[in-house]
Amino acid sequence: MRSPAAAFRHGIVQSLPFLVVIIPFAVLFGVVATEAGLNLAEVMGFSVLVLAGASQFTAVQLLSDNAPAIIVILSGLAVNLRMAMYSASLLPWLRGASGRHKAWVAYALIDQSYALSIQHYERHPRLSIPQRLAYFGGTAVALCVPWMIATWVGATVGQAIPDEIALDFAMPITFLAMIAPMLRTPAHLAACFVAIVLALVLAGLPSGLGLLIAAPAGMATGALVEWRTERKEARDAGIPG
Repeated sequence: MRSPAAAFRHGIVQSLPFLVVIIPFAVLFGVVATEAGLNLAEVMGFSVLVLAGASQFTAVQLLSDNAPAIIVILSGLAVNLRMAMYSASLLPWLRGASGRHKAWVAYALIDQSYALSIQHYERHPRLSIPQRLAYFGGTAVALCVPWMIATWVGATVGQAIPDEIALDFAMPITFLAMIAPMLRTPAHLAACFVAIVLALVLAGLPSGLGLLIAAPAGMATGALVEWRTERKEARDAGIPG
């Protein structure tokens, strides 16, 4: 059985491939945020305090479009609603952790740390709480610290990067790499399909309202499909409900 120290190192090692897209993604954010008029302290405040790339890009884009503050805030929250689902998914595995440990897990919870951790926990269900926390900690260190450093690089020297070097490839590749292996149930597929279709159909709405509608609609669809699936399984098993 792995010790917590070994689990921590394992989390770091398994996170390394994501740096191929995390680093250019963060550099790109630093460039875009400074071009939008944010100073270095504000850019770093985004990456250190918010620590959520998709919502950071959403907020900066809306700020650039002079969207009302309430729309910026609501759009950022809508994009990050998935973190609530991530937390609910991790809860059974980290239920015995202390409040202090849950607090730093919540802070470091990003798409990649969640995807790696939940798959690791499911493959190794007999891990202890310290081992699970250590693995998550390894992913967080390997992913979050480079994100912050690369944001600083983008904000300070990003303007020197030639236009021919396209950094915007990082965002779609990152999400495809994370999401594709996790679409394993009808609920997952339904949520993904509805969110994508609505985001495309409503792309013309101002101030990112299409995303604000598509994200919760996809989540609601996934929850509905999951509920109906569970009811059907219960009926088939002869359980009244």
